[in-house]
Amino acid sequence: MGTAGNDAVLGRRGRLGRRGLLLVLSSPSGAGKTTITRRLVELEGEEVTISVSHTTRPKRPDEIDGRDYHFVDEAGFARLRDRGAFLEHAEVFGHWYGTARDPVESAVEAGRDVIFDIDWQGSQQLAEAVRGDLVRIFILPPSLEALEQRLKRRAQDSAAVVAQRMSRAGDEMRHYDEYDYVVVNAALEQAVNDVRSILRAERLRRGRLRGLDDFVAGLTKGAEPPAG
Repeated sequence: MGTAGNDAVLGRRGRLGRRGLLLVLSSPSGAGKTTITRRLVELEGEEVTISVSHTTRPKRPDEIDGRDYHFVDEAGFARLRDRGAFLEHAEVFGHWYGTARDPVESAVEAGRDVIFDIDWQGSQQLAEAVRGDLVRIFILPPSLEALEQRLKRRAQDSAAVVAQRMSRAGDEMRHYDEYDYVVVNAALEQAVNDVRSILRAERLRRGRLRGLDDFVAGLTKGAEPPAG
């Protein structure tokens, strides 16, 4: 059965349902995880949603509160953290980031996939909290030179911050072996296609399909060989 056939069977009005999954994309800054995440949302439509993290870092000029992040001060972040509102939280470059629990759990129960653009620390915490629903992909740059060029080209950070991010990149990339899949982002569209292929395959895991026993029973009913 091709992709279109699977989608018909697993669609919201199809004969089988499925539980959503949590798709984590991690990479060093500049390797492309945010761009890949946005392309996935464009291509996959209503089947996916982006997990919008809370953060204490300042909002950049092109960012929108509630779309890119939920921007909060440190006191507000601490209140959410202390009452257990986050599935994961971590401090990165002096700022706090956290994933709200309720919207993620609701989406997964409704059969929607939630995409996370988070670092390895957050990925480790998610693995402890929701291991069975988690699919982790590490995005690598094709070279350190390409990574540095991308950081400089996006012109979001000062030279000092770019140097800090490059210094941290090596440590981040050493965590690649904690992930289920690795994609090298040498060409954006190919990397996006690779991630989509992983997503489609993971949706078909037996444990994520709802109503499978009844579906198979219906297929096999009357197919038993005659007694005697």
